[in-house]
Amino acid sequence: MASASLLLSACSSGDGPAAGEGAASSPPAGATSAPASASPSADLPPAKGSVEVERTLTDGLASPWGLAALPGGDLLVGSRDEATITRIDGKSGRKTLLGSVPGVAPAGEGGLLGLAVPPTFGADHLIYVYFTTESDNRIARLQYDEAKPAGQQLGAPDTILRGIPKGTVHNGGRIAFGPDRMLYAGTGETGDTGLAQDKASPSGKILRMTPDGEPVHGNPEADSPVYSYGHRNVQGLAWDGSKRLWASEFGQDTWDELNLIEPGKNYGWPDVEGRKGKPGYVDPVAQWKTSEASPSGIAYAEGSIWMAGLRGERLWRIPLSGKADGEPLAAPQSFLDGKYGRLRTVLAAGGDKLWLVTSNTDGRGTEKSGDDRILLLKVR
Repeated sequence: MASASLLLSACSSGDGPAAGEGAASSPPAGATSAPASASPSADLPPAKGSVEVERTLTDGLASPWGLAALPGGDLLVGSRDEATITRIDGKSGRKTLLGSVPGVAPAGEGGLLGLAVPPTFGADHLIYVYFTTESDNRIARLQYDEAKPAGQQLGAPDTILRGIPKGTVHNGGRIAFGPDRMLYAGTGETGDTGLAQDKASPSGKILRMTPDGEPVHGNPEADSPVYSYGHRNVQGLAWDGSKRLWASEFGQDTWDELNLIEPGKNYGWPDVEGRKGKPGYVDPVAQWKTSEASPSGIAYAEGSIWMAGLRGERLWRIPLSGKADGEPLAAPQSFLDGKYGRLRTVLAAGGDKLWLVTSNTDGRGTEKSGDDRILLLKVR
C-alpha cells in the first residue's frame, strides 16, 4: 500500500462543476452481513473520478447534521441546534416540519445528530435518532405520522440505548442500518481519551445492536453492543458492494482516517494515530492531514467511498480495489475544494447520484447566502 506521504501528494484537487448533496446508499432489505473480505472484481471504478453538481435541492437549513432517505425518494434532515426534523421533497425541495425531538440539549458538538430510517419503515413508520441530552448521548426511535399537522407529526421518543457519555466535543453521532438489518452507531470518546480503549464503555466505539437496542448475536462479546474500539470520534458509516463496513474518523492534530471495520478489532486511539504498523492495532486504509479533511459523513457509490470534509471543505473520493485489506485502487481524489464551505453529510441517492449537505450555519463555518443547503451530485 502506498505510504501516507504518497497518498497525500498524489491526491488531486479535482475540479468538477459544483456538486450537489450526497447520500449514503441504503442496503438491500433482507441482506445479511458479510465478513470484512472481498475479492478484486473486473467491474472496478476508474482511477480518476468526476463530480457534477446537478442542482440545489433546498437551502436555508439551520445547522443540518443527520440525513436519511425515505422510501420514494424524499429526505429527512435534522437540525443539530434546533432539534427539529424536516421532510424535504426529493423533487421540488419543499420543506415540511415534522416536529422537535424532546430532551435534546445542544451544546458544543452535541445536539440532534444522526438520523436513520429502518428497512421496516413501510410497516412501522419509525425514525431513529442519536442525540445529546443534559446527561448523556442516547439513541431513540419516534413514530412518524404524516397525517397529522406539520410540526406535530412525531411521537414521543422511545429510548433504546442510553448512557453513552457526552462531552462538549467528540460525541460521535452517526447511525445507520447495515445490510444485516441491524443498527450501527459511531461514538466519540468525549475528550476522555482512555474511554476509547475501555471495552466496558460505549465511548470511542462502533456499536452494533438490534432495532430494539439489544446486543446482536455474533458481536465480539455476547452481552455488549461494542463492535470495534479504539476510535477517537467516528463520524461516517457506509457499506460497500461487498457489504464491508467503512468508517471515517477525526484525528487529533496529525491524521484523519478512513478505516475498514472488522468486529472486535482495535483501531488504536489514543495509542496510535494514523498508520504506524504497530502490532495489535488496525491501520487506516487511507489518511489525511487534518487540514485536508476533518471527515464527517461517508457514502458508497459507483465503486468508491465518498467522504465529506468539514475543515477541509471538500469531497473526497476513495476508489476501492476490492482487495481484502481494503487497499484503494488509486490515491484519494478531492472535489469541490472550498466551493461550498464545510461539508457535513453525504448520502447515496441510487446509481451515480449522491446527496451532499453543507455545514456553515453551526457556528464554525463562514455562512453565505443560502446556507445551509442540500445538493444533488452526479459522480463517477
